[in-house]
Amino acid sequence: MKITLNNGVQMPALGFGVFQTPPEETVSSVAEALRVGYRLIDTAASYFNEREVGEGIRRSGLDRSEVFIETKLWISDYGYDEALHSFDKSARKLGVDQIDLLLLHQPLTADFEKTIGAYKALEKLLADGRVRAIGVSNFMPEILERLLTETTVVPAVNQVEVHPYFSQPDVQKADSQHGILTQAWSPMGGITSYRGDASRSTFNDPVIGEIADAHGKTPAQVMLRWHLQESRSAIPKSVNPQRIAANFDVFGFELSTEELARIDALDTGVRGGPDPAAVTLEAFHRDIPEA
Repeated sequence: MKITLNNGVQMPALGFGVFQTPPEETVSSVAEALRVGYRLIDTAASYFNEREVGEGIRRSGLDRSEVFIETKLWISDYGYDEALHSFDKSARKLGVDQIDLLLLHQPLTADFEKTIGAYKALEKLLADGRVRAIGVSNFMPEILERLLTETTVVPAVNQVEVHPYFSQPDVQKADSQHGILTQAWSPMGGITSYRGDASRSTFNDPVIGEIADAHGKTPAQVMLRWHLQESRSAIPKSVNPQRIAANFDVFGFELSTEELARIDALDTGVRGGPDPAAVTLEAFHRDIPEA
């Protein structure tokens, strides 16, 4: 299943994420995901495992053209020249000449000029054919509007926290109005399991469990299917081979309109990840090493 981005590039709707996957486990998990059938791999400079993602892709034996590679620049490398250099670092670690989708990982709201400079670098990379599509991550509607007024290319993707307990309808609406694809990180609400009240997790939610039982599927599969049927991209992560396979097995059933609405109604409005407005260089600086 593919989604056509606003610049005509086709991207697999379901991808494989490697957030917090240790480098030593990344190679095998990426290779296993590609063996199962995933063709979109999502990483980031700040995950410190781009090199291992590249090795996992090579180990899969697939041709480079068969794998859609997505990565993100970290705020420590914002600014025009800095972002161009950050692309070079990521491309060399991944072992590729061209990156399919390159995102700004966070808006640096306290120094938005650096954010604009970095995005203009992405526009340059797009124009030069070094990347096939560009976008953003964790951009709230008002920040997205600021970006659009000072740049030329509308982002193809906005990757944000979206799961049944935090669906950000205002963000999704703003993205849709501009033809931007909403891509869900923590798409199954894994963040609800290790932050906040772990006793109330999406994985043991009775509504999701009931829908899963009705289809003979797992809660995780139901949540991923929910994303796909509501026209979002999703990037689940796992290092467990059985879960990697199960998370990809979401194309053989369909949720009803009523079931989708029941899942929509679970939204608590409570964010699991950091507030994008609170992401500053002082609090979140990370040195991104050279390739």
